[in-house]
Amino acid sequence: MAKFADTDGTLRLLEIGCGSGANFKFYPHGCTVICTDPNPHFEKYLRMNMDANQHLTYDKFMCVSGEDMRGVRDGSADVVVCTLVLCSVRNVQQVLQEARRVLRTGGAFYFLEHVVSDSSSWTYFLQYVFEPLWCHLGDGCMITRATWKDIEVAGFTELNLRHIEAPNVSLMIRPHIMGYCIK
Repeated sequence: MAKFADTDGTLRLLEIGCGSGANFKFYPHGCTVICTDPNPHFEKYLRMNMDANQHLTYDKFMCVSGEDMRGVRDGSADVVVCTLVLCSVRNVQQVLQEARRVLRTGGAFYFLEHVVSDSSSWTYFLQYVFEPLWCHLGDGCMITRATWKDIEVAGFTELNLRHIEAPNVSLMIRPHIMGYCIK
């Protein structure tokens, strides 16, 4: 099992696209969290979740896109988390390169993303038909991305990826990938 904590025993976790902080309740006790999100309007709700999750230490909130996190030092994070973010970024490969840059050697990038369906399915057809409307209503969310292909070529040393069908969500975003990569 990999040891992710820094020499001082603190796990440093960076979340790309933290939104309102919905993932905080799942993070291990005592870890230090750096929050990034391009939308400054989330900060009020983020602060509420920070207050509700006192088991964590918060380093800072940075209002930046995942493609440009230059305010985060190279190799300064043990773990990078990205959930339901890569569907709406401008450049998936650039976000993945930034995640690799900020991870220390041996660090892990965890992801959960909805993706395009199998090309032989009705869902695939519907995703392409409705994507323009979905993208407009969903603040840039693209439902036809094969994000696993971007992750496969991002240069991580180890990749653990599963395709799943998410329950209790719209047919359009039911296909998901989840997993982690090691730098």
